[in-house]
Amino acid sequence: MYRSHVMICGGTGCTSSGSDKIAAAFERELERHGLDSEIKVVRTGCFGLCALGPIVVIYPEGSFYSRVKEEHVEWIVTEHLLKGRPVRSLLFDETVDGERIKSLDQTGFYKKQKRVALRNCGVINPENIEEYIAFDGYAALGKALTEMTPDEVIQVVLDSGLRGRGGGGFPTGRKWQLACADRGKVKKFVCCNADEGDPGAFMDRSVLEGDPHAVIEAMAIAGYAIGADKGYVYVRAEYPIAVKRLQIAINQARDYGLLGEDIFSSGFNFDIEIKLGAGAFVCGEETALMTSIEGNRGEPRPRPPFPAKKGLFGRPTILNNVETYANIPQIILNGADWFRSMGTETSPGTKVFALGGKIHNTGLVEVPMGTTLREIVEEIGGGIPDGKKFKAAQTGGPSGGCIPAELIDTPIDYDSLNKIGSMMGSGGLIVMDEDTCMVDIAKFFLEFTVDESCGKCTPCRVGTKRLLELLEKITSGNGTMRDLERIEELAEFVKNNSLCGLGQTAPNPVLSTLKYFREEYLAHIQDKRCPAGVCKALLVYKIDPDKCRGCTLCARNCPADAIMGSVRNPHSIDTNKCVKCGACMDTCRFGAISKG
Repeated sequence: MYRSHVMICGGTGCTSSGSDKIAAAFERELERHGLDSEIKVVRTGCFGLCALGPIVVIYPEGSFYSRVKEEHVEWIVTEHLLKGRPVRSLLFDETVDGERIKSLDQTGFYKKQKRVALRNCGVINPENIEEYIAFDGYAALGKALTEMTPDEVIQVVLDSGLRGRGGGGFPTGRKWQLACADRGKVKKFVCCNADEGDPGAFMDRSVLEGDPHAVIEAMAIAGYAIGADKGYVYVRAEYPIAVKRLQIAINQARDYGLLGEDIFSSGFNFDIEIKLGAGAFVCGEETALMTSIEGNRGEPRPRPPFPAKKGLFGRPTILNNVETYANIPQIILNGADWFRSMGTETSPGTKVFALGGKIHNTGLVEVPMGTTLREIVEEIGGGIPDGKKFKAAQTGGPSGGCIPAELIDTPIDYDSLNKIGSMMGSGGLIVMDEDTCMVDIAKFFLEFTVDESCGKCTPCRVGTKRLLELLEKITSGNGTMRDLERIEELAEFVKNNSLCGLGQTAPNPVLSTLKYFREEYLAHIQDKRCPAGVCKALLVYKIDPDKCRGCTLCARNCPADAIMGSVRNPHSIDTNKCVKCGACMDTCRFGAISKG
């Protein structure tokens, strides 16, 4: 028995900030003070509040230390762990309330969250199967194999209303139902999509890093339900920590008889293999993913036939993403009604979001479906830094749309987002403030889809490229009103004629920004002006003569010799020479230079 546990975030974000060194420092200091037999150091998955990493949480107090450095460790050990006095100056400031130290779940970031998929992340050591088992791990698999028929398992998933968390929102139980025919007669497969490719998204990575056994258990349950004995996890090679922990978990499950032959003496056989992806965004599409597992170039195939009838190696296959699977064990254990008690009628349960962009609290959040965008941005996210105004939020990554400020009270669920021209996607949520150019944002996401297009179908290969060229024309100050018409016509054509979901959804950021921020497009075209001051070709730098002190600092730092003026007299900028690098604005100490 240990009197205290030191939980250190071992997710990618904190690891890149040196949490491995912090863990090693704790172990050294504990040994030096003779506390190593009383206090255990545990590497966990992501706690969620990535903006404050590296994170250390000490139990039983639940003291939350943020932005921990190696040099802080000795102080924490001697004061907190040896003398019982938490180091208040190193604690997350929201947890310090006068003389009282609040628990983490009372902070703004956590109190509105409901953790289901992330329930074990930051709680257990993901490389120790016994810790997972201690938190009811593999109990759902045992229940399914010993107390339920395969059809009963599918019915519970159907009744729960669980929808695919990878973006499409297709009912998971229905997908399993379509693939369950001819159990024991036909070779079948269970696949997991861990090819998380949306910019800024890291939901699936965090689950694999923090709770890999949940995915393994769920895939085994899915295999039992449809009659499959083999599973594949397709994961990005760029996720080395996730891959390592997943492989450790698979090996441990095999050693414990939870993968392999005759699991729970039920006669059911199931095993899992990892397949590494090369980071192609198109391989997030189900048919392209399966083509890649087969050893071919990752390109989508026409549907029908759908994978449930003819998928991997031409066999019936179900494919769900990591977050979808992470919900399955809890649904089997707690029942469909429990899951439906969260969320909305048509979107039950919770959803994990990777919250990023212009927001105080970047990181992972899991909230009940139907939580409003305002609650996520202002309460959980802590609002916009530097007193800036909220302008828009992008959901669904490059396949999604931008939600304007006037729709900030929109509930976040599948149907509500679809109604306003956005989509759930896998769960990326990028917040933008008043300094964001929406035309530039549309261009950014389109650049991504152009790069990631597999090139198989002409509407996506050529159409997205032409769309990007039109946006580049507008942001360079050469756009015309006819270009707007061309964009709308071409966007609809690409949307309606592309082979797979990547091409079909590629125009969404363009169409949504045109719908809600058309005035910005008009400013770029008619006024040759970028209202947010982002598009370089349209920028004009000016010096306010009333504020300029004639210090010459801007002139001395101008690489183009575009600034004229004498000492102690107001300066001016030759716009013909100006290269719009912004060096003058960065060096001015009097706030005399502006851009617009």
